Amino acid sequence: MGKRSRQRQKNQTGWGAGYADIVKENKLFEHYYKEQGLVPDGEFEQFMEALREPLPATIRITGYKSHAKEILHCLKEKYFKDIQELEIDGQKIEAPQALSWYPDEQAWHTNMSRKIIRKSPLLEKFHQFLVSETESGNISRQEAVSMIPPLLLKIEPHHKILDMCAAPGSKTAQLIEMLHSDMDVPFPEGFVIANDVDNKRCYLLVHQAKRLNSPCIMVVNHDASCIPTLQIDSDGKKDILFYDRILCDVPCSGDGTMRKNIDVWKKWTTSNSLHLHGLQLRIAVRGVEQLAVGGRMVYSTCSLNPIEDEAVIAALLEKSEGALELADCSADLPGLKWMPGVTSWKLMTKEGQWFSDWSEVPSSRHTQIRPTMFPPKDPEKLASMHLERCMRILPHHQNTGGFFVAVLEKKSLMPWNKRYPKVGKQAEEAPKGASLTQEATAKQDGVCGPPPLKKMRLFGYKEDPFVFLTEDDPVFTTIQSFYDLSPGFPKLNVLTRTHEGKKRHLYMVSKELRNVLLNNSERMKVINTGVKVWSRNSDGEEFGCAFRLAQEGIYTLQPYIRSRIIRVSVEDIKVLLTQENPFLSKLEDDAHAQAKKLGMGSIVLKYIPNPNNPAEPQCPIQLCGWRGKTSIRAFVPRNERFHYLRMLGVEVFRDKQGLGQKRRDGDKEGKEEVADEVEKEEEGAAENEEDLDLENANENGSSEPKTDSEQNSYEELNNPYSRSSHSGV
Repeated sequence: MGKRSRQRQKNQTGWGAGYADIVKENKLFEHYYKEQGLVPDGEFEQFMEALREPLPATIRITGYKSHAKEILHCLKEKYFKDIQELEIDGQKIEAPQALSWYPDEQAWHTNMSRKIIRKSPLLEKFHQFLVSETESGNISRQEAVSMIPPLLLKIEPHHKILDMCAAPGSKTAQLIEMLHSDMDVPFPEGFVIANDVDNKRCYLLVHQAKRLNSPCIMVVNHDASCIPTLQIDSDGKKDILFYDRILCDVPCSGDGTMRKNIDVWKKWTTSNSLHLHGLQLRIAVRGVEQLAVGGRMVYSTCSLNPIEDEAVIAALLEKSEGALELADCSADLPGLKWMPGVTSWKLMTKEGQWFSDWSEVPSSRHTQIRPTMFPPKDPEKLASMHLERCMRILPHHQNTGGFFVAVLEKKSLMPWNKRYPKVGKQAEEAPKGASLTQEATAKQDGVCGPPPLKKMRLFGYKEDPFVFLTEDDPVFTTIQSFYDLSPGFPKLNVLTRTHEGKKRHLYMVSKELRNVLLNNSERMKVINTGVKVWSRNSDGEEFGCAFRLAQEGIYTLQPYIRSRIIRVSVEDIKVLLTQENPFLSKLEDDAHAQAKKLGMGSIVLKYIPNPNNPAEPQCPIQLCGWRGKTSIRAFVPRNERFHYLRMLGVEVFRDKQGLGQKRRDGDKEGKEEVADEVEKEEEGAAENEEDLDLENANENGSSEPKTDSEQNSYEELNNPYSRSSHSGV
């Protein structure tokens, strides 16, 4: 049975049904964690009971968008009020609460599971709102504990960031948001390179990142334990790229996710963590090698097991010989309840045999159990590590999943780069990457030597090339004059995905990411980068420009556009988003007069808020449109239409009725499952072909219609009042 059919069966027949053999008990798990003493005295039963309860749904409002306050207002004043005091299946629904430790009321939790939200008719409006706003990038349905690592990184807009194990991408989205904290800066100096070893899951990562329409994100596909060292051009000479911030959210046994991944109850055994410890340590070592001195790396797992948590941190600190320090983050997230890291733990085999020290381990088990899995023996060295600065979140303390997080700061170069400068330099500059030496090598040398080279392996699909345009590319001639681009427009940051033939789409990246791309084409496998700003429209040539504006890139591009702009009012936007092809005369007088002065072709529809009228949206809105001969229309993907209409107070909910409704229901289910996949932050399941088509579906949804039949299909997709589009929410 495929993953999706299993998920559907589970959802249709009740929580846990469809897994008849899975009982939420695992005696080995209970015995193991009782012995480790991670849970405070007298709380173990509460801990176990919490693990057996379904995980409550949590949502996060996309923080960098200027619309965040409007969404928050919409949530609080409408949807939260509608659902509180409801009773479903004997359970009273409480009003959602803001997570006390997340800034600016941008994250909320409920006492409802995802299953209840998805299946209850009483919550249909709320559910449609969540799916629609998630698709348009304004909300992320993300587990609460998963939101913690990006906050502890303390991102600034100029930071160069590496996300080592990024799929499915909800933490990556947070990092991008933090880069764009100032919406008036279209190109922050910083960027995010998001990596994942699984080629298929990289496309899920692309889907998540694309919702945020940022020119500062690049998705790459590498084994994190040997991710290549990149070069950048700095003042005419080649420099190694060191990152200011690294998120190292490693693959783990996932026993903190039992509340949503009930397979873990059946599959959990101590050997899972023993198998993963080495990989986790290799990834962490590769991370700190690429961290800039003075930089910060967050190591996190959704496992409660010290073998995957404190043992990895202790081994990393020991190898670093003072180059790394654990940061004290106790005051960083006021309101978050967490347990300090432990300084003693034991190992247990799946047969139940315990070991407290490496010396007790028989040689027959030396390949499975390694010295780095045990606490340091020297009490002074152990105390100097400050392992108590690690943070473990237990499920029963704030009704969350289980989680572990540690923040490392780099004080100096790693010791092997000092001891072996030549070899270390070769390792750093080699395009093949590096991986951690085995303990045996270290034993022979008596020191931790430089990581050996490891060949880079490329998997999956061959990507189209990334081709930057030159400043004198003929494509700019008509674009420059038609849109009256300002002199500061960075032409060199524009790229396309083909060497030959006509350019279909033009994308933009920041100049810093351009630097990375140009200097590392042979070193790294890039899956996706850039935000689409123009798309070819053959009909447009007769009106003066073959390229129309793309909604995805309008907030990046608009600061440079000085013509083709129509200032619109709230009423104008309502007309444009609810009528398929309104006559120019439907606009209010001011916008109508502006439109009459413009020739046919692509336009920007720009709403500027009026602070004297607080009843109207207090954030700028920019929409791509098309000025026809006698009519005007907005080219905005369906879910974005819904988003803007909600902000304007227009009800976009529709009951599911009729054949057209059913036809679109399948689309809704596919998108709903993508949202669920993202929420399964640590499950590691790859997305299938349905998910891969989402990017194309969005592209098609914003393309200029060329024939009557194409126009009709476009209207069905994009107009919230057309016959078949409502159930797609």
